[in-house]
Amino acid sequence: MARRSLGRRFGWLWAAYAVSAYGSGLGFGAIPLIAVLVLHAGPAQVSALSAAGPAVGMLIALPLGPWVEFRRKRPVMIAMDLTRFGVMMTIPVAYAFGLLGFVQLLIVSAVVAAAKITSNAAGGAYLRALVRPDDLLVANARFESTTWSSIAVGPPLGGAAIGLFGPVTTVVADALSYLLSALSITAIRGREEPPRRSGKNQVGAGELLDGWRHILTHPGLRALYFNNLLVNGLIMATEPLLAVLLLRQLGFPPWQYGLAFAAPCVGGLIGSRLARRVVARYGQHRVLRTVGTLRAVWLVGLAFVRPGVAGLAIVIAVELAIIISMSLYTPVLATYRLEHTPQDRVARTLSAWSISGNASIAVFSALGGLLADATSPRTAITIAGLLIFVSPLLLPRHPAPEIVRTLESATIGPPPQAAGVPDEAG
Repeated sequence: MARRSLGRRFGWLWAAYAVSAYGSGLGFGAIPLIAVLVLHAGPAQVSALSAAGPAVGMLIALPLGPWVEFRRKRPVMIAMDLTRFGVMMTIPVAYAFGLLGFVQLLIVSAVVAAAKITSNAAGGAYLRALVRPDDLLVANARFESTTWSSIAVGPPLGGAAIGLFGPVTTVVADALSYLLSALSITAIRGREEPPRRSGKNQVGAGELLDGWRHILTHPGLRALYFNNLLVNGLIMATEPLLAVLLLRQLGFPPWQYGLAFAAPCVGGLIGSRLARRVVARYGQHRVLRTVGTLRAVWLVGLAFVRPGVAGLAIVIAVELAIIISMSLYTPVLATYRLEHTPQDRVARTLSAWSISGNASIAVFSALGGLLADATSPRTAITIAGLLIFVSPLLLPRHPAPEIVRTLESATIGPPPQAAGVPDEAG
């Protein structure tokens, strides 16, 4: 298939996403690392920083979903980028003056988490208005491929930069990436119409739950929501357990551990580039069912890791299979979610989805750690790999009526060319 152009304005939006994604890749794990290297924090403090910061961020983001819904989305995204730039730059400034403290890192972590959830919610609504419905999958696949390439490249370069230039180097790079992202979004020209709202202008308390209300009352979204909470929670819960297993118990050197997670990220480029073709051939519902099931079959393979090259090959193979499945599935899910959410509820729905996903990862990670302490990391990974087999039962069994109508009206032929977007930065 020929590469489809989505227009200059999407190009600026994609550029903004890419620069912030690569900045986050460079700064991956930077705040806990600073806590260890600069503040000499112990395991309990680092764990508290990793859990409490995002948890507080979720609470901050909760009332922002309805607030974002009824405002222009581009200024919100710019404001969130500038907020992250400003709050992250306090770390190198405080470090330079010898004033850096644990509470400051906790505040920064919480503000960054809240800004990320809010920006993603605004960005989803912005994207839906910026591109045609037929181009949503293409756009989401491009974001997905950018995410995985940044994960593959960013952390190794960030580690090298810290070794050469000091512990706050990647924080500065990450902060500057948000400034560049804000400038890229500013470069998107056109007038964005303010969202129309009926009734009172003030956000009511009941609207805080409107995102969850929409998800739980839509049969397809409800099934995908619970499936996603279980799958992502279990997969992410195994990451710290696998680190302990590989580094401490099996004696993998750090470079092999880094290779085990960086090399499979090439699968993210493969899966995301296949998404449009696979959906065009098999249909959205079948892809969600089939690839959603495939996501669940690989995790248990990590329980069979052994020392040496063979063990490294097992980790790379399993992670590659998981990432290919995830990167193919995620843009299809993101497209389905936008297609089945009313325009005046997109920000609240995406915000609710993100908050729930972060909470799920935190809960499963905590439970996985407790189980590993009581048994062993390998046992906890095995149990997670077995539990995830339940997740395909949560996938929707039948296409939603909207998808059925789309499939019935589809014609065979080349994909339509991108049409001009109305002059609004929406």
